[in-house]
Amino acid sequence: MSATLPSWLPNTSASLKDASKGTLADQVTAALKAHIASGEALPGSRLPTEPVLCERYGVSRTVVREAISRLKSAGLVEVRQGSGTVVSEGAHIKAFTIDMDVSGSIEAVLRVTELRRGIESEAAALAAQRHTPQQLEAIAHALKAIDIAEQEGHDGVEEDLAFHLSISHATGNPLYPSMHEFIAQFVKDAIRITRSNEGRREDMSRKVHSEHSAIYAAIAAKDPEASRQAALTHIYNAVERLKSADQAFWKNPDRREV
Repeated sequence: MSATLPSWLPNTSASLKDASKGTLADQVTAALKAHIASGEALPGSRLPTEPVLCERYGVSRTVVREAISRLKSAGLVEVRQGSGTVVSEGAHIKAFTIDMDVSGSIEAVLRVTELRRGIESEAAALAAQRHTPQQLEAIAHALKAIDIAEQEGHDGVEEDLAFHLSISHATGNPLYPSMHEFIAQFVKDAIRITRSNEGRREDMSRKVHSEHSAIYAAIAAKDPEASRQAALTHIYNAVERLKSADQAFWKNPDRREV
């Protein structure tokens, strides 16, 4: 006999058979998120048991557990003693997400980079106004770390991200580092790709170093407008480098020319 389903959980699994919508875990997660976001599943309401969800979506327990784990990580559900897994009180507060797959898609990364351009330019301007001596030293250290990484034969991607993160910390606004770390998830491969090209073109590497140095110098000079423009120039040029990157590198970021 089929288990009883809550009224907010329609009894159909046909929608989970479209592989273009991601893995089964992706689809179950998206379906549950949609029901919670709709307000049909009220805060404190109990999530159906694993067997019920398995029957509802026609998937294995492994898939259901993965989906629930993702919901927990997103703060949408929580485990309560004696109640099982329930919808969290803050589940209906819409979180900022980027609902696109950026892997293998230059178009998607360019959209994210447009967002990054606005955020990082304002972060640089605020850092120029608000940085402490310790934060300025941290930015200088992060800038030097990029050079050291390149000299040691590394791609410098993590160091590049750390440089921009150090600037976001210097804004004095904790939302900037949080947003930077969120966006960094989606642009890391793009930075790796352009840096792969930089490794083959010394002039390009020098150009990137010059752009980073200009941002640092403007922040150190406490010039918000110059800092903003330096950051805008850097991100604009990063977009152009991304567009001109070898497509073989885009499809396989770990590939290196021998």
